[in-house]
Amino acid sequence: MREALRHRPHEVERIWLGRARRDRREREIEGLCERHQVPCEAMPQALLAGLAEVVHNGFVADLRLSGAPNLGVGTDPELVVLVEDVQDPRNLGALLRVCEGVGAGKVLIRDRGSAKMTPAVAKTSAGASEWLPIERITNTARTLRELKDDGFWVYGIAGGGDPVWQADLTGKVAFCFGGEAKGLRSLTRQRCDRLLGLPMRGRVESLNLATAVSAVLYEAVRQRGG
Repeated sequence: MREALRHRPHEVERIWLGRARRDRREREIEGLCERHQVPCEAMPQALLAGLAEVVHNGFVADLRLSGAPNLGVGTDPELVVLVEDVQDPRNLGALLRVCEGVGAGKVLIRDRGSAKMTPAVAKTSAGASEWLPIERITNTARTLRELKDDGFWVYGIAGGGDPVWQADLTGKVAFCFGGEAKGLRSLTRQRCDRLLGLPMRGRVESLNLATAVSAVLYEAVRQRGG
């Protein structure tokens, strides 16, 4: 909510706060509301819970979304992330947090089979979803073809792929990540220019999705000069 007020205050219609002792977070939210002339109202926690779709942190907002955010300083438009079949909203939110942290230029989410952009996703992303350009796509194969036509090299991240640090991750690159259960879809694997992976030296077979995304994207950041 703080990130929404900082970045897109014109889209925040109203804020409700739980009626309790004010701490630093509440005072910060109230200050941002006053600065941007956003109505801010206190109400009992029991009533606040009735407004929220998920468990809240003492704040509820009414938002009017008008479009994708603008690219900010440090954003790399030639670094694109495509994800499909990520069903857990918390995993999707954590993934978006990583993508925003590395300055990804765009995140493409396959609409069918993936979690929706719910308050749970926004909450887990810690505000990253307010800053990232995010697009829902209907056809991964067509999207990959369009990326390639635009000069992007497409890497699929999958078990058994070449170690990620052996690939050239500079220039226009798009990374494809699959879902928690089955990973990349077989057709998506076929459409990628190369499959990359993270060697597992221990006894577990795979990493948490957001952890794997972090390792891959920060290797790209390293190669691209930070």
